[in-house]
Amino acid sequence: MATDKTRVLATEILSGVGGEGNISRLENCMTRVRIQVHDERLLDLPTLKNLEGVKGYVKQGQQHQLIVGPGAAGRVVDAMRERLSSADPLAKARLEHNKAQAKVKYAAPMSGALRQLANVFIPLIPAFIASGLITGIINLLKRPDIAGSLALDYPNLLGLLGIFGGAVFAIMNILVGVNAARVFGGSQAMGGVMAGILSSPQLAQIHLFGEALQPGRGGVIAVLLVVALMCWIEKRLRQWLPESVELILNPLFTTLITATLAIVILQPLGGVISDAIAHGVNLAIDRGGLWVGALLAGSFLPLVLSGLHQGLVPIHVELIQSHGSNPLLPILAMAGVGQVGAAIAVLLKTRNPRLKKVIKSALPVGILGIGEPLIFGVTLPLGRPFIAACLGGAVGGALICYWKVATVITFGISGLPLALTIISGKVGLYLTGALITLVAGFIFTWIMGFNDPEE
Repeated sequence: MATDKTRVLATEILSGVGGEGNISRLENCMTRVRIQVHDERLLDLPTLKNLEGVKGYVKQGQQHQLIVGPGAAGRVVDAMRERLSSADPLAKARLEHNKAQAKVKYAAPMSGALRQLANVFIPLIPAFIASGLITGIINLLKRPDIAGSLALDYPNLLGLLGIFGGAVFAIMNILVGVNAARVFGGSQAMGGVMAGILSSPQLAQIHLFGEALQPGRGGVIAVLLVVALMCWIEKRLRQWLPESVELILNPLFTTLITATLAIVILQPLGGVISDAIAHGVNLAIDRGGLWVGALLAGSFLPLVLSGLHQGLVPIHVELIQSHGSNPLLPILAMAGVGQVGAAIAVLLKTRNPRLKKVIKSALPVGILGIGEPLIFGVTLPLGRPFIAACLGGAVGGALICYWKVATVITFGISGLPLALTIISGKVGLYLTGALITLVAGFIFTWIMGFNDPEE
């Protein structure tokens, strides 16, 4: 339920965008209120940027994005939609129609495709977070210097926790199959069935072309390929089959055709792609060392701005499935840590009270790994601090890569909480790298400076 503070901010935003009738599209992500308007001339951007509770502003295409922080974004948008619905009974239907039109009109081909791919995995983030944190707890409980003999005294407790933490990986392919079918416009149940076929242990008993089949070969890459084909076949059959038998024959033919092509062609292809990704990333990190780590972490914030970072999501998942650990995520996490250091330097140097307030409210979530309020509210608008944050992240990424730090989760956690999921023996190195990264981001920003905005 919206608080008075949330309702006030929602009302002020509606006023700043030119009233309820000027909104053509309204939505939110984790930290941002996203708005598109009919008439740009009615916008009062100076007022919107200086609203109490707005930590930053960015425009992408025709979309105006107000950074209000994690959790707050959803509450503010809900409050705005309440106002819209009460002001105009047709507002909700009009917003949904305009939203669909805007997606088609303003979608960038590359970022749109990667966003669609990321949408397959985003619903799994809570499960990944829970799994990672439980695994971290298990690692702590196994350490005699922390938990004493608890692991030996209560083995069943650790066994149950291991089941709790590993459950998401036991059904990973099924979950991806269901979500991929939803994103690609097919039957979600059929998507789960396709993933179940690829993962079936009984495949190991079947020989094809002189070789035994491998259950789960290709991981999520194979599942994505197969479910994409399944959705295409399902849609075509829906057009071709008579309506009287479509309900019965479509799932039958879809399953038989897709599963056959999956076993013979797509799963082996997915296996080749999966192996290439996993071995390629590990080889680059092992051989590249400092330089590769610096490049990955230093370029990650620009990737976030462009939306291209979403293409890394399947790689994170594939690394866990193939090797049981993910060396890429801790490297990329240093980009956010460098930004925290840059923001602290700005906080100490600026004389702008509003900027100080924005930084103080954005720093806690930045330390916890949510960097958008700092990116769009502090470093990016100032310019040079954003570059300094990238350089600080590059320093940390180089060290994390050189030290071979890895995590046991795919994605979903970053910043300080990620330390709980780092593999045994590397937690101290991760924290040391994060501290050095923070200091580097601070020093780079202090040296490069910035133009302090006037009130």
